[in-house]
Amino acid sequence: MKNIVASANKNKWSSMSGGKPPTTWAVLRTLILIWLVLIIVLPVIWIVLASFKDLPELGQKPPTLIPHAWHISNYSQALQTYGFATFLRNSIFVTASATLLTLIINSMAAFAFAKYNFRGREGLFIMTLAMLMIPLQVILIPIYQVITKLHMVNTFWGLIIPAAATPTGVFILRQYMLTIPDEIIESARIDGAGDFRIFLRIIIPLAKPALAVVTIFSIMWRWNDFLWPLIVAQDSKFYTLPVALAILNGELSVPYNLVLAMSVLSLLPVIIMFVFMQRQIAQGIAQTGLK
Repeated sequence: MKNIVASANKNKWSSMSGGKPPTTWAVLRTLILIWLVLIIVLPVIWIVLASFKDLPELGQKPPTLIPHAWHISNYSQALQTYGFATFLRNSIFVTASATLLTLIINSMAAFAFAKYNFRGREGLFIMTLAMLMIPLQVILIPIYQVITKLHMVNTFWGLIIPAAATPTGVFILRQYMLTIPDEIIESARIDGAGDFRIFLRIIIPLAKPALAVVTIFSIMWRWNDFLWPLIVAQDSKFYTLPVALAILNGELSVPYNLVLAMSVLSLLPVIIMFVFMQRQIAQGIAQTGLK
């Protein structure tokens, strides 16, 4: 009987680990990964559960994990009392508009860098990559002065336009477009297609994985952006969610249960997007060439 059980366990480990029982290092590595995942996930779980508590329970010591009573009204109260519905709508509009503009500008620039031969191309591309090393704080004042001259302060255009062209997006799309054979473009030109038609009908469909990656990155950047909206949006009707949450946290009396509820709502779009588009993220990054 013992021999049968040992043989069954051996066959089980063989089928699970490719014919070998797990080594001590493999087990230790798995435990470390599980521990790291818990470190990352537990704060998010706590925020979600705490968003359903009332203020007395949030201040209770020792703190509780599961709410004694589930206050779903925290969400409706935050949306109605503090006008978070407006801030949520502003974030959605700014993020969607800026992402669309980013895809248009970055894809056109990447197409020019990848498929056109012109004098100074490599120098311009190096300058574009050099922008990755310049933090926003360094160029914040010049950008603000330009926006002021264009009368875009305290407008949605002032929130959307300055961050439209991103060096990271140009780099990702350009590297991916380099993997598209030039013969396809030459064949289209022989058939009479113009450059703009080639860009729309050939390059854009073939570059969908890279476009998906840039879309996801852009949404995350715009949705979580705090510094630039804080400076440009001087009227509360133009506030985005990060700015509204920060200003509410600066009040003398902070309704932390409502702040946590709105924090959960601000996390949901990014989490949902990542869950449904993680395949596109992996595929786009894996297929982005490094020529």
